[in-house]
Amino acid sequence: MTDRKPRLVYMDHAATTPTRPEVVEAMLPYFTERFGNPSSLYAVAREAKEAVEEARGRVAAAIGAKPEEVFFTSGGTEADNWAFKGVATANRKKGDHIITSAIEHHAVIHTCQSLEKQGWRVTYLPVDEFGRVDPGVVEEAITDKTVLISVMTANNEIGTIQPVRAIAEIAHDHRVPFHTDAVQAIGALPVNVEATGADLLSLSAHKFGGPKGTGALYIRKKTRIGTFMDGGAQERGHRAGTENVPGIVGLGRAIELATADIEEHAARLRAMRDRLIRGLLDTIPDTRLNGHPVERLPNNVNVAFRYVEGESILLSLDALGVAASTGSACTSASLEPSHVLTACGLPPEQAHGSLRLTLGSRNTEDDVDYVLSVLPGVIERLRQMSPLTPKRNE
Repeated sequence: MTDRKPRLVYMDHAATTPTRPEVVEAMLPYFTERFGNPSSLYAVAREAKEAVEEARGRVAAAIGAKPEEVFFTSGGTEADNWAFKGVATANRKKGDHIITSAIEHHAVIHTCQSLEKQGWRVTYLPVDEFGRVDPGVVEEAITDKTVLISVMTANNEIGTIQPVRAIAEIAHDHRVPFHTDAVQAIGALPVNVEATGADLLSLSAHKFGGPKGTGALYIRKKTRIGTFMDGGAQERGHRAGTENVPGIVGLGRAIELATADIEEHAARLRAMRDRLIRGLLDTIPDTRLNGHPVERLPNNVNVAFRYVEGESILLSLDALGVAASTGSACTSASLEPSHVLTACGLPPEQAHGSLRLTLGSRNTEDDVDYVLSVLPGVIERLRQMSPLTPKRNE
């Protein structure tokens, strides 16, 4: 008997990432000696203002934007809310129709539902079995009242990468602005606003080694969008509130680091991802890969195990030192299966048995080996206990 804790294998980087030491180091002075309010005029305030603008330039450089097109927010959720509600209010005289996909993050889905209660019409586009949106279906949904089209760059649950460039071109052909939620893509894929054609793009620092509570919304110049928060004149009058200077500095440093070696980083994660997928499919019967087999984030593994429930898998893995998440919403206040998986055609009982493993820079081949060594036993034990498992012939 031993009291030693099992090793920690963190494979939930889609939920959050550890803040990089270089980012913490960059942030620290702005909690203490450089604590000024950027809106004030004296020297310590000017230092804070300069730091905010330097970070703005770093974010812009990382995504191929102009600094004046980057606006800081409290995270990806606020950025998504601002994109939808800001464009909606600014274009109310033009129309009342919004197009998005059925598998967006809840920051988008719930924002759309809120707008529907206010009289807006929203089309939720279907996806194929791999979670991909057909650009042709996007075009069919456009009307003369459409004021915004939004499709995420890559899905947070199943990792499927969307054809955002093709969708953006269709949107622009119809003179409709295009927004993409790139929260999961930044730091995992090269993301450039010119290459994607995005008019608006949301990102969040804690997904790529930055601090929680800080994000940004890219707004292409001349895009019609209303102010999201009223008050002071911060963010050039578009987003009131004293700037979170340490967080903004951390965001700027984190995105600079995360995009510096993106191709090499993605290749390393992709190799571990593919080995993990192959190992799970080869060793655990009745296992299905969720999401696109090729067009997926380099760090995303999402699999469905028949006859078991996702929450039980998570608890069993946690006891073995593996931090992961489930495709089911069972760990939240809802018992409904993942809206993403059911939109892809998965029956609810299979959606409830899904597991998401997302890799990061600290993961190693040893971590992959460890998960492959313990997970088959977890699934076998849970299946033996499950009333859904078919009984073997005696």
